[in-house]
Order: sequence, then structure tokens, then C-alpha cells
Amino acid sequence: MDRKEIESLLETLNTNGHLPYDSPVFAFMNECCRETRMLTSELNSGFHEAEEIRNLMSRITGRDLPEDFRLFPPFNADFGKNIEFGKSVFVNSGCCFQDQGGIHIGDGCQIGHQVVFVTIDHGLEPEKKHDLYVAPIVLGKNVWVGSHATILKGVTIGDNSVIAAGAVVTKDVPPRTVVGGVPAKIIKQF
Repeated sequence: MDRKEIESLLETLNTNGHLPYDSPVFAFMNECCRETRMLTSELNSGFHEAEEIRNLMSRITGRDLPEDFRLFPPFNADFGKNIEFGKSVFVNSGCCFQDQGGIHIGDGCQIGHQVVFVTIDHGLEPEKKHDLYVAPIVLGKNVWVGSHATILKGVTIGDNSVIAAGAVVTKDVPPRTVVGGVPAKIIKQF
């Protein structure tokens, strides 16, 4: 598959928000997921130097990554092609990016161990349980996400905010705000 096909798929995912199970786009997305699983398997097996990790992550995302991007494997993405990393981003080990809806990580963000980004829901009705409902997750600049936090679809986190370890973020977070808990609530603003 070429970048033009991927861009068309991303446009469909990012515009529609709903992807029926029986659509041709759904089938094509599954093809991308297969490729991503192969690449993440390679990334997560054995030791890799920082440059090798960046190269594998560039192949997973389909985008060039800044020289200062850092990631400690293992890392999992089930789609991979709808992830964007800014400059000076650090992703710690064990993170899971379910990125069909889009994940944008701003400059200077730090992502703790085993953080989960979920951009997908499924339909509640039995006949729509396999349909996907997607929305992006956006992290502003210098966001710090603590270990084991989960960020759900459609959430935007403002610049310089902190997500406490173990938090489940279901709503937007204003800039310069600390949130924590399940569901996450504002702890303080600074």
C-alpha cells in the first residue's frame, strides 16, 4: 500500500467518526493493522539502538520522526498510521496506542510506563458491535502522562498539563492542570 492510499484511509477515519464493519475502508484498515503488528513485533524483539527504534517507529507511523524522539520498547499500536509525534517526545515502555481515530503527541511530551491511548469505541446495539466509532486524542506541548493512565477517544489535553498515574481521562483537560482518578478530575491548576 502506498502513502496516498493511507492518506485516503486516514481522511475517511478522521472525517467520518463511524466505520461500519462491512465497509471496504474497514478491510483496508485491517491490512494496515497486519503490517503494524509485524513491525511492532520486530521492534519488541531483541535490543535496538535509538536510531533503529526511530526507523522502526517511522515505518509504523509512515512519518519521519524527529532525531530527539525516544521510546523504550515494548510498544504496541494496532494501526500505527494515525500517530503523530512532536519534537523531544519520550515514550516509556509498555504503552499501547489504539490510534485509528488519531493520536497527536505535542512537543516535549513525556509518556509514562504502560499508558493506554484509546481512540475507538464499538456500537452498543448488537448489530453494530463490530462497527468502529473513532475520535482523536490530542496532547498539547509538554504534557506529562503518568504510568498506567488511560486516555479515551476525543480527549484534548492542554499544554503543560499532568495526568496522574492510573488516571482514566474521559474529558478534555485545560492547560496547566493536574488531573487524577477514575474518572479523572481536576486536582489543581498552576
